[in-house]
Amino acid sequence: MDRIAITGGARLAGRIPISGAKNSAIKLMAASLLTEEPLILTNMPRLADTRFLGRLLTRLGTVVEESDDPSADVVTAGQTMSLTTREIVSGFASYDLVRQMRASFNVLGPLVARTGQAKVSLPGGCTIGARPVDLHLKALEALGARIDLHEGYVYAQAPRGLIGAEIEFPFVSVGATEHALLAAVLAQGTTVLKNAAQEPEIADLAECLNKMGAKVSGAGTPTITIEGVSRLGGARHAVIADRIEMGTYALAAAMAGGEVRLTHARPELIDALSAKMIEAGVGVTRHDDGVTITRDPAARLKAVEVTTDPYPGFATDLQAQFMALMTLAEGESLVRETIFENRFMHVPELGRLGADIAVHGGEARVRGVDALEGAQVMATDLRASVSLVIAGLAARGETTVNRVYHLDRGFERLEEKLSACGAVIRRIKGDGEPDE
Repeated sequence: MDRIAITGGARLAGRIPISGAKNSAIKLMAASLLTEEPLILTNMPRLADTRFLGRLLTRLGTVVEESDDPSADVVTAGQTMSLTTREIVSGFASYDLVRQMRASFNVLGPLVARTGQAKVSLPGGCTIGARPVDLHLKALEALGARIDLHEGYVYAQAPRGLIGAEIEFPFVSVGATEHALLAAVLAQGTTVLKNAAQEPEIADLAECLNKMGAKVSGAGTPTITIEGVSRLGGARHAVIADRIEMGTYALAAAMAGGEVRLTHARPELIDALSAKMIEAGVGVTRHDDGVTITRDPAARLKAVEVTTDPYPGFATDLQAQFMALMTLAEGESLVRETIFENRFMHVPELGRLGADIAVHGGEARVRGVDALEGAQVMATDLRASVSLVIAGLAARGETTVNRVYHLDRGFERLEEKLSACGAVIRRIKGDGEPDE
């Protein structure tokens, strides 16, 4: 397995381009199952997760073609992906494929919407929490699908097609909102999703579906209305910038100190984070295409309190990274996690670097220390792994992050982007692929 080694203490200075959003790209790829015409996605990130889903879609009948602009800087230019599903050759998504990436479960709705049936493996457990798919299945049942569970698989049938319905989610769920949206666009009649998630990635998915001929309104608000259509066509769509990557590099720049400009991004998507960074003493300057982060590493950060919430609140996917920043803040910070019940697994690893963190249920109290010390640490999930990299940027000596295949799931060319700004970071190649 690969490892990443970081020698801390280097200030960062330069520019980091933000890639297309992973959380949007994989749902847009699933939308290609809804039409027999080509769906062309630009600004696509090059990630392990998009490769995993591409393999699954190929098994289902999609022709996946990837290309780069030969005249563009490979670090700044997103990939172009063409997905054409002229015919669904299989409605079966096996456990071996679905287990590699939880979001691949979202092929279920498009398959049922287009062909009337599908057999898809349940995604199984998750290291950061249970994340059950019951809301996904209840939404499909509300749309008229018959759902049967047998030996770890979901059998879904709607031989006469899906029927529009009013669906009110008992709590906000990004995955269930996206899944219901993907299924309802081909349903007969009108579907109304209430208490829907408001994430920018959902609005991005709706924009793409509308380009394909869908009739979706209200995406990005708690109520989404979908007027079903009989068929969808092809389209060309640019993936929205990754707000989690933008926030991660903003926190990396704040941790290391210096001045870094993040480009190809929408700064308003991290307003909740920016407010907390400013409160902590970090300089945040917005631009039309991004944000500039400045901090004098000689000036002590201030402890702040954060609580994760659905968008537009403080993103749970930035909680671990922000906690890393608070390990060096003066005073005691409080981090409340309200989205996932097991998302503090990075705490013991930060402790190996000298952080002083106490966890009580869904709260973590972070008492700032004068300095962190480099050590061997282990990545436990995608966002936790990058929090260790962020901590390593400021730790004395060398920090080695093991099991970085988690990082490759969601961060494109991490070492290249950081080293271009002066970070002393390198990848140590391992033997073979991890057993996931």
